[in-house]
Parts: sequence; structure tokens; C-alpha cells
Amino acid sequence: QVQLVESGGGLVQAGGSLRLSCAASGRTFSNYTMGWFRQAPGKEREFVASITWSGGSRYYADFVKGRFTISRDNAKKTVILQMNVLKPEDTAVYYCTAGVNRWATMNGRGDYWGQGTQVTVSS
Repeated sequence: QVQLVESGGGLVQAGGSLRLSCAASGRTFSNYTMGWFRQAPGKEREFVASITWSGGSRYYADFVKGRFTISRDNAKKTVILQMNVLKPEDTAVYYCTAGVNRWATMNGRGDYWGQGTQVTVSS
């Protein structure tokens, strides 16, 4: 069993940065591919980024490449999403997820989800 709690969301101006954290509990955190999704009002939840258990492979949605960076610290059971050069279209609730493999995580089939943290980017 893994529980996920996101933090770090808030209001920022366009061009600014935010650092989202996902704190996990449970002994098997390091076994999971971790990911971030987001959901804007009136839109479906969409994949943002993922990172494999070792941190050796990272994947990003095209719309965040070069601006967002995902990282993890298995010892601290934490996943970080560093978001730079934020745009108003990045406004959404951001969710952390844990999946048994890369496919599951990237396709929204993660076993565990956090409650989400709101990110609002003003123009």
C-alpha cells in the first residue's frame, strides 16, 4: 500500500516557477514508476511526466519538454516536479501517481493517486 500527498501548488505569474512535491508512504515506494498528471477545468486528465524506479528513464509530454523536470529520491520517498517558464495553459490540478510499470503510469493506470494540488498561472 502506498499513500501519496502532493504539495507545492499555488498562484504564480506567467514565466515563473513552482516546485511540486509528492510524499509517499509505504515500504514499496522504490518499486513503482512515479508520474504526474494534470487536469484543467472541463478537460480530461492528461499525462505530464514519469520516472522509473531507478530514475534512469524519464518521460515528458511534449507540451512540457524543456520546461518541467521530474526527479525522485527513493530514500526520502519523494517525487519532485520542477516547473519552469510556466504558462497560463499550465493551470490545472496536478496529481501524483504510482504505477507498477512505465506503461501503467503513463497511461493513467497507476495503482495509487494523490489528492492533487492546484497550480494557477496568471497572465
